[in-house]
Amino acid sequence: MKKLLLLTAVSAFLYSGLSAANNLPARTPANVKKYIKICRESIHRDMTGMFREAGDNLPYPFMAPGSQQYKDALWDWDSWMSNIVVRQILLEKGSEQESKDAIKYEQGCILNFLSFGSQDGWLPISIYKGRPVVKPKDPTTTNMHKPCLAQHAAFIVKNTDGDVEWLRDKFYHMQTFVNSYWNFHRNREANLYFWQSDNSIGVDNDPSTFYRPKRSSGSILLNTFMYKELLAMTYLAEQLNLGEIADIYRQRAEELKNSIQKYCWDEWTGFFYSVDFNLLPPDRGAEGISSHRGGPRTYPCLIQRFGVWSGFLPMWAGIATKEQAERMVNEHFKNEKTFNSPAGIRSLSKLEQMYNPMASGNPSSWLGPIWLNVQYFVWRGLVNYGYTEEARELAEKAIILCGWDFERFGALHEYYLPSNGEPVLNKGFQNWNFLVLNMAAWLEGKPYVVDF
Repeated sequence: MKKLLLLTAVSAFLYSGLSAANNLPARTPANVKKYIKICRESIHRDMTGMFREAGDNLPYPFMAPGSQQYKDALWDWDSWMSNIVVRQILLEKGSEQESKDAIKYEQGCILNFLSFGSQDGWLPISIYKGRPVVKPKDPTTTNMHKPCLAQHAAFIVKNTDGDVEWLRDKFYHMQTFVNSYWNFHRNREANLYFWQSDNSIGVDNDPSTFYRPKRSSGSILLNTFMYKELLAMTYLAEQLNLGEIADIYRQRAEELKNSIQKYCWDEWTGFFYSVDFNLLPPDRGAEGISSHRGGPRTYPCLIQRFGVWSGFLPMWAGIATKEQAERMVNEHFKNEKTFNSPAGIRSLSKLEQMYNPMASGNPSSWLGPIWLNVQYFVWRGLVNYGYTEEARELAEKAIILCGWDFERFGALHEYYLPSNGEPVLNKGFQNWNFLVLNMAAWLEGKPYVVDF
């Protein structure tokens, strides 16, 4: 009798729409439909106010990511991903006039950054109204705007019927920006790019860069973004009828793709990783002992086998081969001991010694918590390579996670616990969280907007 009552109680719990394994609502068709509706209504409502007018050191109107902490501020990859969401909202509910009105704010995100352009190529990571932008004394030795500016510009051009003339006068500074990465942020021996330091890299405490020596981290995130940036530069140059310049960036993109394949792919574990440049020069050994000259190193870097989510990015960028993608999906995406969790893909493998999903701000925690931009990039990679069921799984998890957050708290948070979807920090975080809307449209078979 007791056994029967227990089974009845469990059945009633499951029927209620909650998962027995954790607190998240069960991933059922009814719940997915319910939370798509909640996400869409909430995001459509909360999107208002993302458009900001020009002023002070922001000479062009622009888009703020929408979160309170980003008030009157323009940030690099935040504005890019927020723009992808804005275009989805306009596609779903915007009039033709509203779509046209939005263009000046989208273009302003690019033009505001390029207004700080110079021959050295340095561009700021963020610009605040009423707060001066301080250029470093040596701009070639510090981190700057992430390599997503050309991607953002290419996204705008593609979504506005190919109109690129607004960029022509500033395209020189777009080139000096990308060329600065080539000249000052690249290990020539490996032809891979490095972070100058662990400051302002976006994925704050990624262990492949955090507390690492300067210019030692050949981040897989940075190099994958750079590959896509070079493709975007190729596209923009072609649109501007600058064919010879397009050819240069096309060649650099292909060479970078080959370097990522050569040095960042690990056949042993079937995954992409960051690499370490913190090595002595090849013509000397420890403390310059000359006997090392008889057997100098023949490798420019060492692979960092840290299970970081950004190892999935080569699927998003189209760098991975079909065979590599198959291993990544079967051995890593599906692995519940490492990345796959009830709430989505962890930002760091659970098996890593550094795994720690507790709250942290400045740096934000990327040591395991669920971030919505991570879910978007991994989902895009799955769709790119035809892994529809896996993409569906991830989209549904993101929808339920966000919808449940809206349902309980009326807002989204910055990141979440992988085990049960509980919010960890920063209620009211909007930004790239709204990309769940694009994933939902794909899931429903409706038109959806994606990055360049």
